[in-house]
Amino acid sequence: MENLRVNLDESDIPTHWYNVVADMPNPPLPPLGPDGNPVSPEQMLQIFPETILAQEMSGERWIAIPEEVRAAYQLWRPSPLCRARRLEQFLGTPAKIFYKYEGVSPTGSHKPNSAVPQAYLNKIAGIHRLTTETGAGQWGSSLAFAGQMFGIAVRIYMVKISYQQKPYRRSMMQTWGAEVFASPTNMTEAGRGILAAHPDSQGSLGIAISEAVEEAASRADTKYALGSVLNHVLLHQTVIGQEAKKQMDKIGEYPDMIFAPFGGGCNFAGIAFPFFADNAAGGRKGKTVRLVAVEPTSCPTLTRGEYTYDYGDASGYTPLMKMYTLGHDFMPPGIHAGGLRYHGASPLVSQLLHEGLIEAVAVPQRATFEAGVQFARTEGIIPAPESNHAIRACIDEALRCKASGEAKTLLFNLSGHGYFDMSAYDRYFAGELEDFDYPREAVAASLARLPKVGAA
Repeated sequence: MENLRVNLDESDIPTHWYNVVADMPNPPLPPLGPDGNPVSPEQMLQIFPETILAQEMSGERWIAIPEEVRAAYQLWRPSPLCRARRLEQFLGTPAKIFYKYEGVSPTGSHKPNSAVPQAYLNKIAGIHRLTTETGAGQWGSSLAFAGQMFGIAVRIYMVKISYQQKPYRRSMMQTWGAEVFASPTNMTEAGRGILAAHPDSQGSLGIAISEAVEEAASRADTKYALGSVLNHVLLHQTVIGQEAKKQMDKIGEYPDMIFAPFGGGCNFAGIAFPFFADNAAGGRKGKTVRLVAVEPTSCPTLTRGEYTYDYGDASGYTPLMKMYTLGHDFMPPGIHAGGLRYHGASPLVSQLLHEGLIEAVAVPQRATFEAGVQFARTEGIIPAPESNHAIRACIDEALRCKASGEAKTLLFNLSGHGYFDMSAYDRYFAGELEDFDYPREAVAASLARLPKVGAA
């Protein structure tokens, strides 16, 4: 019998997180204030504790994972690496397809990989209350879970369209003790401003971030936790790629291409950055791997955005970051992959893309669900809508291999299951899902309102 699953022992849980900054050819550009000057640590301490900020600013290649965090990781890590043999046979491709399955976590996605250390690092800093945003609910449920684990109260601003589409994600957060509100709310200046201008606003991650940051900055007992984008979040997720490398070594395989969904960056960075380390060192036995971020055509930040300084939130509360952006007040359509509805992108991922060291593609919504259904019918797991983007791009490459006869080894990050997203699959089967075209006029208008760095 062919082994289709590669498992590791709990002793193989990584002992350190990998920091890609150490291997980037150029140092990351600093976050700026509206005056054009780099943001000081004191300003960042308004919303993050020193324990988090030290990781955010670090240039060290390896950062030790606290034993308390590794012990919590044991609830679901190491996650399995699987061979999608039945999918290969269905496609008739000579390519080998592997996936790293992060849906085995308590919350069903990769997000606890960062939620747990963020909750722990806030706890040892003496913080007992956190605010955050969430789109699809994977991050919100993960921080709720982590907060319960370490005795921290959590308040979550959930993007309104996802609040309505994904009621059971909301229930998960409440089960773990979190407060959950549909954003925009009347509880913050940012929310009230949006509702005054757009009473029927579906919300966005940028708006929800504004609300969470505003509350954290206004309360001495509260800090803010972010689910993606920033360096420390991407750092935590590298346990995925480190395990995947060890698992592929175990069976004598190495990928030609890696695919991961892209919203803010942590999903992609988690699996891709440890392999980027190999590329930076000249490749594995001279072989480099192509690293592909896959985003929705309705919110094509990497493929259609502008590489410039912009705010990470809708109201301009965050520092300005050099990143690919569609404009901080861009309002993406209400697609079901709520975790990918973000106007900006990780500065680290953005810089690597700008320097031609990684790749990005955009795929339409209906094609992603087609790929997710193909995967479910061959491999059994129903993927999250976000994960369907990586599956789509991987299947497309496998079909190109079928046409060319190339026997590539492909790896994608199956970052979560879709068992709380069945209403989206219902709409797909009913023919009700739309493919949103790239809204050129809306993006152009939003980009025209980019902040003028250093302007008075």
